[in-house]
Amino acid sequence: MDSSIEPVLRIAPGDTVEIEVANSSGGQLDRDSTAADLLSLDFSRVNPVTGPIAVDTAEPGDSLVIEVLDIAVRDWGWTANIPGFGLLTEQFPDPHLRFSSVADGAIDFLDGVALTALPMIGTIGLAPAGGQALPMVPPHRQGGNMDIRQVTAGSQLRLPVAVPGGLLSLGDTHAAMGDGEVCGTGIEISSTVTVRIDVAKQPVPTAVLRTDGRTARTGPALIATGIGPDIWQAARDATSSLIDQLVQRTGLAAVDAYLLASVTADMHVAEIVDLPNVVVAMHFPLDVLG
Repeated sequence: MDSSIEPVLRIAPGDTVEIEVANSSGGQLDRDSTAADLLSLDFSRVNPVTGPIAVDTAEPGDSLVIEVLDIAVRDWGWTANIPGFGLLTEQFPDPHLRFSSVADGAIDFLDGVALTALPMIGTIGLAPAGGQALPMVPPHRQGGNMDIRQVTAGSQLRLPVAVPGGLLSLGDTHAAMGDGEVCGTGIEISSTVTVRIDVAKQPVPTAVLRTDGRTARTGPALIATGIGPDIWQAARDATSSLIDQLVQRTGLAAVDAYLLASVTADMHVAEIVDLPNVVVAMHFPLDVLG
């Protein structure tokens, strides 16, 4: 994200834009790729975004209002354990790659594991102020790689404008992802995103999202927890506990259970007020196991 990059498109407030998005490998992985290819990923090409788009009349202090109208995903995506990346890097040091087929709103992830497609935008943001050039992986005040799975069709996102025109870019779409994206990847997929973009004169300090509820997961769930004074370690403990439960219940390899947790389990801070300990909960929807 960099305000010195010239916009590829200029629009008026209220315009609708159709945006082609590459999957987060930036073309480095295709259906013939193997786990060994993960070891040679060029991280300078990872998480590409399409843009920037300048919006007339948008000025610092305004908000850009992005209404997501549609996310049309391709028919395949990938999920991976990339060495050195993810919540449990020490537990899973080896590369592991899985491909999913996507059709008619359903995802064939593993034998006996069928997921509902919930396409979302992982990276969406505006250029920062002050001539900064920010890397694509960490999120920032203007948005970026927030990986909020509710940024999907039917949602409205407001982002704070820091430079004239706002300079909106987006990418990193997923066919499905769990809150937390614990292994570091969802079902990474190319797509066509349709958004309506407007300008509001009411500022927001950071991203504000309104949803229509279609991303809610309901029904029976398995919930594993991590408890302790360090929220990062509690998150790791909750993830490890869920993986153990999934392996016991399904016979999956632990690394596949890790990937499954990343694409469909939701991590929540269940409790944070009873110091010194916090409770992190991982909610896994049991209906995906059939």
